[in-house]
Amino acid sequence: MKAVGYIQSLPPSDSQSLFDFEAEAPIPGPRDLLVSVRAVSVNPIDCKVRMRAQGTVDKPKVLGFDCAGVVLATGSEVSLFKAGDEVFYAGSILRPGTNSELHLVDERLAGPKPRNLSFTQAAALPLTSITAWELLFDRLRIPLGRPQRAGSLLVIGAGGGVGSILVQLARRLTGVTVLASASRPETRQWVLERGAHHAVDHSKKLSEEVRALGFPNVEYIISLNQTGQHFDEIAELIAPQGRFALIDDPTPIDVARLKAKSASLHWESMFTRSSFETADMVEQHRILCQVSNLLEDGLLRTTLSHVAGAITAQNLRSAHATIESHRSIGKIVLEGF
Repeated sequence: MKAVGYIQSLPPSDSQSLFDFEAEAPIPGPRDLLVSVRAVSVNPIDCKVRMRAQGTVDKPKVLGFDCAGVVLATGSEVSLFKAGDEVFYAGSILRPGTNSELHLVDERLAGPKPRNLSFTQAAALPLTSITAWELLFDRLRIPLGRPQRAGSLLVIGAGGGVGSILVQLARRLTGVTVLASASRPETRQWVLERGAHHAVDHSKKLSEEVRALGFPNVEYIISLNQTGQHFDEIAELIAPQGRFALIDDPTPIDVARLKAKSASLHWESMFTRSSFETADMVEQHRILCQVSNLLEDGLLRTTLSHVAGAITAQNLRSAHATIESHRSIGKIVLEGF
């Protein structure tokens, strides 16, 4: 089968940072789906893994997590899907990635592809949707529904892949007032179109931006990038007994600054359940089922912003370069081999 991989960590400008090669078709284990890959998206984690983990000449490392495709075969213990089903998922960081014609995924990590979306549109969503859902409802425990005095939520770096779906989920499923940070006019417009009540500029002093809108403090804060740069403002803005969550790998932050307010800090990694095979690992299947239903009902929309062509090394290198520029909006997707 065709695949894209690499042996050593190199910048995307180097032709060997990602290259096309032929690999053996994988064989499904008991809980696995064998999927024909139709579309994949590129996430910041792809770039991070490329620069910290290497392959070998005999076994190049294959990246890619998001996938939309068709089930070709199932393992002996599979009960959630059958051959011919269309699925979307984000996979596991411990297994070969989705940048290959055929891919294996544990059925507990996959969901039914939304019927109203193309494979390309669907591939933009799994990793970011799961991350956003877990941030909102598993980590920060924001109540579903629209209770009185639901509070406010500040999303820092809301124009990227996670922010683009998180803003939609928060607006559609909760009663919080959504404040979305974005530093460029086009990203501010992007987050407002996806449901943010207000857009603020994180290139300026966030506390002044938020308080100018009439919010002296914020009950919930989610930081999606550059947390170290913004942490002083986060500590200033967080409400007493507020909750703060992050997904990036910041420079050291002084978490003691949260103590006086009894504010809590929550890490989110959507690979935790799959990496440790937690007892509730199937929850990611359930999350994707709910996201799929919301998309089919028209309550959410794809975060696809750019189709970068076929799944080739050259196109993936270009996508990685765009991600590493930190100026991408929404999600970049590649379709077909």
